[in-house]
Amino acid sequence: MLKNIESYRKLFPVTEESIFLNNAAASPVSLRVRDAVECLIKEQSECGLRCYGRWMNRTAEVRTLFARLLNVDPSEIAFTGNTSDGLGMVANGIDWKSGEAVLVPRNDFPSNVYPWMNLERKGISVLFYEKENGRFGVPEIKKALRPGVRLLAVSSVDYITGFRCDLEALGEFCNRSGILLCVDAVQSLGARPFDARECGAHFVATGGHKWLLSLMGIGALYVSSSVNGIIHPERVGWRSVANEEDFSVLKLDLKRSALRFETGTLNLVGIYALGAALDLILEIGVENIWRRIRGLTDLCVEGLRERKLPVLSSMTENERSGIVSFMPPGNPQELFEYFLAKHVSVSLRGESMRLSPHFYNNEGDVEAFFRALDKYLERK
Repeated sequence: MLKNIESYRKLFPVTEESIFLNNAAASPVSLRVRDAVECLIKEQSECGLRCYGRWMNRTAEVRTLFARLLNVDPSEIAFTGNTSDGLGMVANGIDWKSGEAVLVPRNDFPSNVYPWMNLERKGISVLFYEKENGRFGVPEIKKALRPGVRLLAVSSVDYITGFRCDLEALGEFCNRSGILLCVDAVQSLGARPFDARECGAHFVATGGHKWLLSLMGIGALYVSSSVNGIIHPERVGWRSVANEEDFSVLKLDLKRSALRFETGTLNLVGIYALGAALDLILEIGVENIWRRIRGLTDLCVEGLRERKLPVLSSMTENERSGIVSFMPPGNPQELFEYFLAKHVSVSLRGESMRLSPHFYNNEGDVEAFFRALDKYLERK
């Protein structure tokens, strides 16, 4: 039986030092993550390569944990450096043909724009579909669709407004239209349940340092086994081949799984950190985590509306995420700097301000945020 979710708060020392409501930017790591990394470093300093087999076993375990999070097979998961890294592998790995195009969201986070724009040098067209306040769906995709479109790139959650798109509807549309679906899921995984098979995604890329509560510099890429025949790693190395430990026979026989995208020595520190974070997330359960986040974001929205501050985020169940964005009063930069001085961590995105609580946060954090905001408003 799951213990009270509040009991996990003590695993996050950041809660003793600040009001941290900024997990959509970069989350603090838990004591479990810190311990896992320290244990690995200790082994590396004391054992050298004698522990290599153990490290590879743990790497396989973490791959399986991540696959569980997406409801896919571990062979479909490759470790990467970050979201951009994974999306770049997809963009540069597909066997594009002359005259083909990719549909890309306008005004999206650059990670999901630049890898596709970089294809223009190869003669691939980049077509933009429009979003309104972060919102889009099949109608917007249909409007932007042109002959030759081979792939649709989407962010599961808009990084500014927190709008969560209907991936199931988009996946169904792509399936009917013969279009590949590539998802930047960095603002979803760890916060809301996500099923890559159910939504029909062919590729899913993410980084570990936001809702997954891990370190910067570690991520993962899902490559559906159904598209193995149309994507080839742009870069390969000794780990990319089937017989990776046989250094005496050099034969470029790539692995059939997503592991062919892992070129060489892995980021073990990042993998150990991600593994400890995933252990925690799966122990609590993503459904329970989402229930907690949803309750805290309800409190955020309620407090903002009481203060007559415009909320940009949708509160419709299927469209909401862990992000609550609002229009702050007065000078946004001034308020942001005020919060920094008060050890209240939020994000400023253009003219809007973004709150993003995680499961380790509690009602007291939200109340403390509003106490700080009220003191600022009293000065005006």
